[in-house]
Amino acid sequence: MEETAMMQSIMGLIVHSGNTKSECMEALQLAKKGQINQAKDKIKLANEALIEAHHAQTALLTQEARGEKVEVSMLLIHAQDHLMNAITFRDLAQEMIELYEQLKGE
Repeated sequence: MEETAMMQSIMGLIVHSGNTKSECMEALQLAKKGQINQAKDKIKLANEALIEAHHAQTALLTQEARGEKVEVSMLLIHAQDHLMNAITFRDLAQEMIELYEQLKGE
């Protein structure tokens, strides 16, 4: 993988992970207002963004699996950090939306 393609994969990780987190934050705000269905729709959008982030990550992993060197840079570490935070944030947002839904039902 040439440097330009690698940089695109890294930036894809950062952008799509950020989009995941943003959609989840919007979902939480909607759930807090009692708009549970809209919150769940936002989580679906977050999941779509997360899939895109995983595609970017897979491109890098595939390169390494082929025996091609993947240079570990601060930007790559930063991108992976964003991805892990997005996954955690999405998981917690889903749990909190379920809690808001239960509270609304009482």
